[in-house]
Amino acid sequence: MLAGEPAPRVVVAGGHSAGHIEPTMNFADALSLLEPTAEITALGTVRGLDTTLIPARGYSLELIPPVPLPRKLSRDLLHTPGRLRDSVRATGAVLDRVRAEVVVGFGGYVAMPAYIAARQRGMPIVVHEANARPGVANRLAARMTTHVFTAAPRVHLAHASAIGIPLRPAITRLDRAALREAARQRFGLRLDEPVLMVTGGSQGAQAINAAVAGAVTALRAAGVQVLHITGPQRIVEPPDGDPGDPPYVVVPYVDEMQYAYAAADFAICRSGAMTCAELAAVGLPAAYVPLPLRGGEQRLNAEAVVAAGGAVIVDDSDLNAGWIETTLIPLLADTERRAVMSAHALAAGAPDVGSLLARHVLTVVAERRAVALRRRARRQLGG
Repeated sequence: MLAGEPAPRVVVAGGHSAGHIEPTMNFADALSLLEPTAEITALGTVRGLDTTLIPARGYSLELIPPVPLPRKLSRDLLHTPGRLRDSVRATGAVLDRVRAEVVVGFGGYVAMPAYIAARQRGMPIVVHEANARPGVANRLAARMTTHVFTAAPRVHLAHASAIGIPLRPAITRLDRAALREAARQRFGLRLDEPVLMVTGGSQGAQAINAAVAGAVTALRAAGVQVLHITGPQRIVEPPDGDPGDPPYVVVPYVDEMQYAYAAADFAICRSGAMTCAELAAVGLPAAYVPLPLRGGEQRLNAEAVVAAGGAVIVDDSDLNAGWIETTLIPLLADTERRAVMSAHALAAGAPDVGSLLARHVLTVVAERRAVALRRRARRQLGG
């Protein structure tokens, strides 16, 4: 913004799950870096992770009534209009109180009321869709605005431009090779043997946990170290072994994932949108195991990096200790192939999306102010 202009006032809406909150907060961080005076307010609900993750990132959180949108026809659908009306009213009160100039939505429970309340006030709406299959809220919002952005080119939304997903600076600026030694020391891993990182996302994945734990003997025989991030509620007992065996490190959760990415040579994980974006941005090849729910949308998230040669896909039903032994371990042992996959993954990434989206939002705010000035000038001339 120009010197002397008031701070831009931005409301962000992307709550409930980490998959919505993380890109929302990453965008907010990028906007704060680009325009430190920006006044950013996040909408959230008492359901999900909003009250935990958003304040931890340092942003003001305004709670509104949640409006879960049923994916199927059910009795719950009858209650949706009333719930939505109450939530829109509460959201509108927040927009008025903070004098919002733009709503930037990332989907989730809070996005729909935010879009409707903004539309009622003639306020600009900017939409970002991280998933390959858009949710109901973002499909509706894409018809309300031309400012629509997606993670991938094949996402079907009106007015969409593909830009990728906003990521944390710790990820976008990560030099895996430079941090590798410190990262491996952090987890108690050796410097000279390949490392397989295992994760099922923020909550863990029992199918992945069981398959990798069942293949521990074969992994050790192949000289593969394992960094196994189980998920906070999942239990995987560290396997017994001899002191000379490759380490098998079990942790429930990792706060600073850049260290896990730097320590690893390969990953086996779910293919959530954020996971795919982060691994591509840092050039970490992976075996993606899409969650077999919601019409297979996680498989779509991984398609671009798989097509580029930076990852492989294994169906959840095919994942077991035998697959790890016959397919994954030979891949881990092939240093040249891993290097090629890493380069292809990196080429498929889009690391500076947060700044790109932040610049666009600031432009939207500036254009809105310019229109308001012209209208004020016309009224004064007419008076």
